[in-house]
Amino acid sequence: MNRRHRLAYIAISEVSQGRHGATATLLRLIGVSRQAYYKGLKCVETAWKQHDAKLKERTQYWYDFHHQGIGAGNLLVALQHDPEVTFSVTFKMIKRVQRELGIHCKIRVKKRNHRKEREQHILDNVLNQNFEVDGPNQVWLSDSTELKYGLNGEHSVRLSGVLDLFGRRLLAFKLSDTETAVAEIQVFQRAFAVAGDVHPMAHTDRGSAYTAGSFNHFLELHNVKRSMSRPGTPYDNAPMERWWNEFKLRWMGRHPMAKTYQELVKLVEKGVEYFNRHNRSAQRNGLTPDEYWDKAV
Repeated sequence: MNRRHRLAYIAISEVSQGRHGATATLLRLIGVSRQAYYKGLKCVETAWKQHDAKLKERTQYWYDFHHQGIGAGNLLVALQHDPEVTFSVTFKMIKRVQRELGIHCKIRVKKRNHRKEREQHILDNVLNQNFEVDGPNQVWLSDSTELKYGLNGEHSVRLSGVLDLFGRRLLAFKLSDTETAVAEIQVFQRAFAVAGDVHPMAHTDRGSAYTAGSFNHFLELHNVKRSMSRPGTPYDNAPMERWWNEFKLRWMGRHPMAKTYQELVKLVEKGVEYFNRHNRSAQRNGLTPDEYWDKAV
Protein backbone atom coordinates (compact mmCIF):
# COMPACT_ATOMS: atom_id res chain seq x y z
CA MET A 1 0.00 0.00 0.00
CA ASN A 2 1.45 3.33 -1.02
CA ARG A 3 1.59 6.45 1.09
CA ARG A 4 -1.23 8.11 -0.87
CA HIS A 5 -3.70 5.32 -0.10
CA ARG A 6 -2.55 5.19 3.51
CA LEU A 7 -3.23 8.89 4.03
CA ALA A 8 -6.56 8.60 2.19
CA TYR A 9 -7.73 5.78 4.47
CA ILE A 10 -6.78 7.77 7.56
CA ALA A 11 -8.63 10.84 6.24
CA ILE A 12 -11.78 8.81 5.40
CA SER A 13 -11.76 7.22 8.83
CA GLU A 14 -11.55 10.59 10.57
CA VAL A 15 -14.02 12.46 8.34
CA SER A 16 -16.70 9.76 8.26
CA GLN A 17 -17.00 9.29 12.03
CA GLY A 18 -20.59 9.95 13.08
CA ARG A 19 -21.74 10.60 9.49
CA HIS A 20 -24.07 7.95 8.06
CA GLY A 21 -23.11 6.91 4.53
CA ALA A 22 -20.00 9.11 4.43
CA THR A 23 -17.61 6.18 4.20
CA ALA A 24 -19.37 4.65 1.17
CA THR A 25 -19.51 8.00 -0.60
CA LEU A 26 -15.83 8.76 -0.09
CA LEU A 27 -14.79 5.27 -1.16
CA ARG A 28 -16.71 5.67 -4.42
CA LEU A 29 -14.92 8.96 -5.06
CA ILE A 30 -11.46 7.40 -4.80
CA GLY A 31 -12.49 4.13 -6.46
CA VAL A 32 -11.72 1.77 -3.56
CA SER A 33 -13.89 -1.13 -2.41
CA ARG A 34 -15.10 -1.33 1.20
CA GLN A 35 -13.17 -4.59 1.67
CA ALA A 36 -9.91 -3.06 0.47
CA TYR A 37 -10.51 -0.01 2.65
CA TYR A 38 -11.01 -1.94 5.89
CA LYS A 39 -8.09 -4.22 5.11
CA GLY A 40 -5.88 -1.21 4.41
CA LEU A 41 -7.14 0.69 7.43
CA LYS A 42 -6.28 -2.25 9.66
CA CYS A 43 -2.79 -2.35 8.17
CA VAL A 44 -2.40 1.38 8.78
CA GLU A 45 -3.49 1.09 12.37
CA THR A 46 -1.15 -1.80 13.12
CA ALA A 47 1.95 -0.52 11.29
CA TRP A 48 2.10 3.12 10.29
CA LYS A 49 0.22 4.43 13.31
CA GLN A 50 2.31 2.38 15.68
CA HIS A 51 5.52 3.63 14.09
CA ASP A 52 4.24 7.19 14.15
CA ALA A 53 3.29 6.94 17.82
CA LYS A 54 6.68 5.45 18.70
CA LEU A 55 8.48 8.10 16.67
CA LYS A 56 6.67 10.89 18.48
CA GLU A 57 7.31 9.30 21.85
CA ARG A 58 11.05 8.88 21.27
CA THR A 59 11.42 12.27 19.61
CA GLN A 60 9.91 13.93 22.66
CA TYR A 61 12.15 11.80 24.91
CA TRP A 62 15.39 12.79 23.20
CA TYR A 63 14.28 16.41 22.91
CA ASP A 64 13.71 16.57 26.67
CA PHE A 65 16.81 14.46 27.40
CA HIS A 66 18.96 17.10 25.71
CA HIS A 67 17.24 19.91 27.61
CA GLN A 68 15.27 21.04 24.54
CA GLY A 69 18.51 22.18 22.97
CA ILE A 70 18.85 20.03 19.83
CA GLY A 71 17.32 20.41 16.41
CA ALA A 72 16.17 18.02 13.72
CA GLY A 73 19.67 16.96 12.70
CA ASN A 74 20.73 15.83 16.16
CA LEU A 75 17.31 14.33 16.84
CA LEU A 76 17.71 12.19 13.74
CA VAL A 77 21.10 10.95 14.96
CA ALA A 78 19.67 10.12 18.38
CA LEU A 79 16.72 8.23 16.92
CA GLN A 80 18.91 6.29 14.52
CA HIS A 81 20.87 5.01 17.51
CA ASP A 82 17.77 4.42 19.66
CA PRO A 83 17.21 0.64 20.21
CA GLU A 84 13.49 1.26 20.63
CA VAL A 85 13.19 2.68 17.11
CA THR A 86 13.32 -0.43 14.94
CA PHE A 87 12.14 1.23 11.69
CA SER A 88 13.79 3.61 9.27
CA VAL A 89 13.66 7.31 10.19
CA THR A 90 14.34 10.21 7.81
CA PHE A 91 15.03 13.90 8.31
CA LYS A 92 11.69 14.73 6.69
CA MET A 93 9.87 12.54 9.20
CA ILE A 94 11.60 14.34 12.08
CA LYS A 95 10.57 17.74 10.75
CA ARG A 96 6.95 16.59 10.45
CA VAL A 97 6.91 15.20 13.98
CA GLN A 98 8.46 18.41 15.31
CA ARG A 99 5.68 20.44 13.71
CA GLU A 100 3.00 18.14 15.07
CA LEU A 101 4.47 18.14 18.58
CA GLY A 102 5.14 21.87 18.46
CA ILE A 103 8.79 21.54 19.50
CA HIS A 104 11.83 23.37 18.23
CA CYS A 105 15.42 23.85 19.25
CA LYS A 106 15.72 26.53 21.90
CA ILE A 107 19.03 28.33 21.60
CA ARG A 108 20.52 31.42 23.15
CA VAL A 109 20.49 34.39 20.80
CA LYS A 110 23.99 35.81 20.50
CA LYS A 111 24.55 39.44 21.37
CA ARG A 112 25.54 41.40 18.30
CA ASN A 113 28.67 43.18 19.40
CA HIS A 114 31.92 43.77 17.53
CA ARG A 115 33.71 40.80 19.04
CA LYS A 116 30.88 38.42 18.24
CA GLU A 117 30.62 39.78 14.71
CA ARG A 118 34.26 38.87 14.20
CA GLU A 119 33.77 35.40 15.63
CA GLN A 120 30.87 34.73 13.30
CA HIS A 121 32.81 35.65 10.17
CA ILE A 122 36.14 33.90 10.64
CA LEU A 123 36.25 31.67 7.58
CA ASP A 124 38.46 28.94 6.15
CA ASN A 125 41.36 29.39 3.76
CA VAL A 126 39.42 28.06 0.77
CA LEU A 127 41.91 29.47 -1.75
CA ASN A 128 44.72 27.53 -0.04
CA GLN A 129 47.49 29.26 -2.04
CA ASN A 130 46.06 28.05 -5.35
CA PHE A 131 47.09 31.11 -7.34
CA GLU A 132 46.49 29.64 -10.81
CA VAL A 133 43.23 30.60 -12.54
CA ASP A 134 42.21 30.35 -16.18
CA GLY A 135 39.98 33.40 -16.51
CA PRO A 136 38.98 36.79 -15.10
CA ASN A 137 36.70 37.25 -12.10
CA GLN A 138 37.27 33.81 -10.63
CA VAL A 139 39.30 34.98 -7.63
CA TRP A 140 39.63 38.48 -6.23
CA LEU A 141 42.23 39.31 -3.60
CA SER A 142 41.90 42.26 -1.28
CA ASP A 143 44.04 43.97 1.31
CA SER A 144 45.10 47.43 2.45
CA THR A 145 48.47 49.04 3.00
CA GLU A 146 49.71 52.23 4.61
CA LEU A 147 50.91 55.25 2.62
CA LYS A 148 52.47 58.39 4.08
CA TYR A 149 52.44 62.00 2.94
CA GLY A 150 53.25 65.46 4.24
CA LEU A 151 56.36 67.60 4.54
CA ASN A 152 58.01 64.95 6.70
CA GLY A 153 55.66 62.04 6.12
CA GLU A 154 53.71 62.92 9.25
CA HIS A 155 50.33 61.91 7.77
CA SER A 156 49.22 58.43 6.84
CA VAL A 157 46.26 56.85 5.04
CA ARG A 158 45.20 53.35 4.09
CA LEU A 159 45.16 52.28 0.46
CA SER A 160 42.68 49.45 -0.11
CA GLY A 161 42.53 47.48 -3.32
CA VAL A 162 40.81 44.60 -5.10
CA LEU A 163 43.15 42.58 -7.31
CA ASP A 164 41.94 40.11 -9.92
CA LEU A 165 44.18 37.07 -9.60
CA PHE A 166 43.98 36.57 -13.37
CA GLY A 167 46.68 38.82 -14.80
CA ARG A 168 47.14 40.65 -11.48
CA ARG A 169 44.91 43.53 -12.55
CA LEU A 170 43.91 46.01 -9.85
CA LEU A 171 40.19 46.42 -10.41
CA ALA A 172 39.57 49.13 -7.82
CA PHE A 173 41.24 51.06 -5.04
CA LYS A 174 40.32 53.56 -2.34
CA LEU A 175 42.16 55.84 0.05
CA SER A 176 40.72 56.20 3.55
CA ASP A 177 41.87 57.32 6.97
CA THR A 178 41.68 53.82 8.45
CA GLU A 179 40.86 50.30 7.35
CA THR A 180 37.13 50.00 8.01
CA ALA A 181 34.33 47.76 6.79
CA VAL A 182 32.73 50.79 5.11
CA ALA A 183 35.90 51.51 3.14
CA GLU A 184 36.27 47.88 2.05
CA ILE A 185 32.63 47.71 0.97
CA GLN A 186 33.15 50.83 -1.13
CA VAL A 187 36.24 49.47 -2.88
CA PHE A 188 34.37 46.25 -3.70
CA GLN A 189 31.46 48.31 -5.02
CA ARG A 190 33.92 49.97 -7.39
CA ALA A 191 35.27 46.57 -8.42
CA PHE A 192 31.77 45.30 -9.26
CA ALA A 193 31.13 48.49 -11.23
CA VAL A 194 34.17 47.61 -13.37
CA ALA A 195 33.62 43.85 -13.69
CA GLY A 196 29.83 43.74 -13.89
CA ASP A 197 27.56 40.98 -12.60
CA VAL A 198 30.18 38.45 -11.53
CA HIS A 199 30.49 36.11 -8.54
CA PRO A 200 34.16 35.53 -7.73
CA MET A 201 35.78 34.06 -4.68
CA ALA A 202 37.04 36.90 -2.46
CA HIS A 203 40.19 36.17 -0.44
CA THR A 204 41.33 38.50 2.36
CA ASP A 205 43.23 38.39 5.61
CA ARG A 206 41.49 38.34 8.99
CA GLY A 207 41.57 42.06 9.68
CA SER A 208 38.62 43.53 11.55
CA ALA A 209 37.26 45.19 8.41
CA TYR A 210 37.12 41.88 6.56
CA THR A 211 35.58 39.91 9.43
CA ALA A 212 32.89 42.53 10.08
CA GLY A 213 29.32 41.40 9.57
CA SER A 214 28.40 44.32 7.30
CA PHE A 215 31.26 43.55 4.90
CA ASN A 216 30.44 39.86 4.67
CA HIS A 217 26.71 40.49 4.31
CA PHE A 218 27.50 42.80 1.39
CA LEU A 219 29.49 40.07 -0.33
CA GLU A 220 26.70 37.56 0.33
CA LEU A 221 24.35 39.80 -1.66
CA HIS A 222 26.68 39.34 -4.63
CA ASN A 223 26.92 35.56 -4.14
CA VAL A 224 30.62 35.83 -3.41
CA LYS A 225 32.40 32.83 -1.92
CA ARG A 226 34.69 33.84 0.97
CA SER A 227 38.19 32.75 1.84
CA MET A 228 40.55 34.03 4.54
CA SER A 229 44.25 33.68 5.17
CA ARG A 230 45.38 31.68 8.15
CA PRO A 231 46.62 33.67 11.15
CA GLY A 232 50.21 34.84 10.74
CA THR A 233 50.47 33.48 7.18
CA PRO A 234 50.86 36.44 4.78
CA TYR A 235 51.87 34.09 1.96
CA ASP A 236 48.24 32.95 1.81
CA ASN A 237 47.63 36.30 0.09
CA ALA A 238 51.03 36.46 -1.62
CA PRO A 239 50.00 37.99 -5.00
CA MET A 240 48.31 40.90 -3.24
CA GLU A 241 51.29 41.41 -0.92
CA ARG A 242 53.65 41.34 -3.89
CA TRP A 243 51.53 43.91 -5.74
CA TRP A 244 51.74 46.28 -2.78
CA ASN A 245 55.51 45.75 -2.49
CA GLU A 246 56.11 46.50 -6.17
CA PHE A 247 53.78 49.48 -6.07
CA LYS A 248 55.69 50.98 -3.18
CA LEU A 249 59.16 50.08 -4.46
CA ARG A 250 58.78 50.80 -8.16
CA TRP A 251 56.34 53.69 -8.01
CA MET A 252 55.91 55.41 -4.65
CA GLY A 253 59.62 54.98 -3.78
CA ARG A 254 60.74 56.50 -7.07
CA HIS A 255 58.64 59.65 -6.79
CA PRO A 256 58.97 62.51 -4.30
CA MET A 257 56.71 62.06 -1.31
CA ALA A 258 53.39 63.82 -1.78
CA LYS A 259 53.14 66.93 0.37
CA THR A 260 49.34 67.13 0.36
CA TYR A 261 46.50 64.66 0.25
CA GLN A 262 45.51 65.88 -3.22
CA GLU A 263 49.03 65.20 -4.49
CA LEU A 264 48.90 61.72 -2.97
CA VAL A 265 45.60 60.93 -4.71
CA LYS A 266 47.04 61.91 -8.10
CA LEU A 267 50.22 59.95 -7.47
CA VAL A 268 48.29 56.81 -6.56
CA GLU A 269 45.96 57.15 -9.56
CA LYS A 270 48.91 57.43 -11.94
CA GLY A 271 50.62 54.50 -10.26
CA VAL A 272 47.60 52.23 -10.63
CA GLU A 273 47.28 53.29 -14.28
CA TYR A 274 50.95 52.47 -14.84
CA PHE A 275 50.74 48.97 -13.39
CA ASN A 276 47.47 48.13 -15.17
CA ARG A 277 48.20 49.65 -18.57
CA HIS A 278 51.99 49.65 -18.96
CA ASN A 279 53.56 47.01 -16.75
CA ARG A 280 54.30 44.09 -19.09
CA SER A 281 55.34 40.69 -17.83
CA ALA A 282 56.63 37.44 -19.32
CA GLN A 283 54.14 35.61 -17.11
CA ARG A 284 51.41 37.33 -19.11
CA ASN A 285 53.06 36.54 -22.46
CA GLY A 286 54.42 40.07 -22.64
CA LEU A 287 51.02 41.68 -22.09
CA THR A 288 49.94 44.28 -19.56
CA PRO A 289 47.28 43.33 -17.01
CA ASP A 290 44.64 45.28 -18.97
CA GLU A 291 45.60 43.59 -22.25
CA TYR A 292 45.74 40.16 -20.69
CA TRP A 293 42.40 40.64 -18.95
CA ASP A 294 40.64 42.15 -22.00
CA LYS A 295 41.93 39.40 -24.28
CA ALA A 296 40.34 36.76 -22.07
CA VAL A 297 37.06 38.65 -21.73
